[in-house]
Order: sequence, then structure tokens, then C-alpha cells
Amino acid sequence: MLLKVAPAFSLVNSQVEPQSLPLFSSVPSAQSASSFLRLSSPSNGVGSAVVFASKGSENKPLTGVVFEPFEEVKKELNLVPTLPQVSLARQKFSEECEAAINQQINVESSISYGYHAMFAYFDRDNVALEGFAKFFNELSLRDRGQVEKLMRYQNKRGGRVQLLEISLPLSEFDHGVKGHALHAMEFALSMEKIANARLLHVHRIALRNHDAQLADFVESEFLSMQVEAIKKIAEHVSQLRRVGAGHVWLVLGRLSSQTCFRKPFHIFQAFPPKAGQAFPHKAGQGEDL
Repeated sequence: MLLKVAPAFSLVNSQVEPQSLPLFSSVPSAQSASSFLRLSSPSNGVGSAVVFASKGSENKPLTGVVFEPFEEVKKELNLVPTLPQVSLARQKFSEECEAAINQQINVESSISYGYHAMFAYFDRDNVALEGFAKFFNELSLRDRGQVEKLMRYQNKRGGRVQLLEISLPLSEFDHGVKGHALHAMEFALSMEKIANARLLHVHRIALRNHDAQLADFVESEFLSMQVEAIKKIAEHVSQLRRVGAGHVWLVLGRLSSQTCFRKPFHIFQAFPPKAGQAFPHKAGQGEDL
């Protein structure tokens, strides 16, 4: 701390007896001639502070003491906002990074909304593909979790979450040539690629603004999972293309957000089986693609 002395201002009364009982004192060693502080109470009972500077055997009151912060922390103290509506936790978090996170929240929300529409389509009674409905519903919940993760990170860095307008998703996935299963899976693949491209954009913005923490957050929490999702959904698209529309039923079976990228598709014949061939009645009894 800096001690500034003002000659015209005194903290003590020159008549105060230094023999009064001290409340606190810092006594130098015998070999040291450094100053010490002593807080004492005068005999009249009125509270006051006495600051003594000692060198050798001479005790003289130190007057006009002003305590100030260290010079090296003054700039940091200026960074602490005093307005109640301003975040106290924000540090080296640029407005460009904040805007990029809000845009990614919008992208993930739109994708989750699209997967929810696909769930509603395959859950219809005239479509009745329960495996597809469950598959896309869990993908919707996965992206909803990513939205909440981005929101929590935005608040952690002192940013402000701004929800943008969400695009209206498709509600019909029937396709005369491809069939609704392949059409919906190709649509899912395109959405995953869009999400990955936007995440890479956020990562580039973080590097441009020297925000190592944001870059690490995107890499560790999103990019690896996104690349894996693209690979597995691309495999599903290839399997559906190989089967072709109108020849087999494809059921995802027991797929969840944790296993949907591990278990294979199962083929169920849509036409009566050949002579001597048993027809599979349960999920998992068909031929794996």
C-alpha cells in the first residue's frame, strides 16, 4: 500500500500520551530501524487512532496518512462495473463472441424444432414408424440440451442470451421417389452439417478475438460429438439408399440418443416371404444392414 502524508493534516493529537494502552502495535526487531503502526485509545475514552513512526528510540506521530491501492491493480479495479445491470463476471469476452453464441443458440433451437416436427410426422397413425419417431424425438431432446448448455455458458461469461426468431420446420416428409424414411434421414444429415459449420464459425471467431476459453469450450463440448453424428447419420443414409423405397420396411428399433449411432438398421420385408422363409415379427429379427 502507498502511504501519502499531508503536512497540513494530522490524525493524532500531540497531547495524547504514548504510554496509553495500545490496541495494536507492530514492533520492529532490535536490528531493524523500520517504522511501525500503533493503534491506541486515549485516556478520556473517546475512540481515536494514533499512528507512530519509530526509528531507534524516537517516537513521533505520523500525520496525514492516506491508504491507496497498489498502482498495479488500479486498472483492474476500473474493470469492475458499478452499474447493477452490468455483469460482474465478464472479462475479455468480446461482443462478437457473445453474438456468435446467440446465433448458435438459434441454430441449435431450429434444428431441435425440425427434429420435433419429424417425430410428429412418423408418430402419425397413417405413417406409424415408431422407431423413426423415437429416434428423431431423442435427437430433438439432444439439441435442446445443447441449447441449454450454450445458454449457461453465455451467462457464465457475463453475456446476455438473446433468443432470435426460429424458422418454420417442414411438417411433411413424404417423397414420391425416395420415400419418407430416406428423405427425412437426408434432411437430418443436412441439419447436422449446418450445425457443424456454424460451430466451426464460432470457433474461428473465438480464435480471432483471442478467446482461448471459448475455443476450448466449442472443441471439447461440441465438435467431436458433431463429427461423430455426421458420420453415423451418413451411414444411415447410405443404408437407406441401398435398400430402396417401396421394397422393405426399415425400423430403427430400440434407438436412443446414446445408442442411435451404434445399432444397425433392421430390414423387414414388406411383401409375403418366399416359400420356406420365416417372416420376422419382432424388432431385431430382420437382416442387419
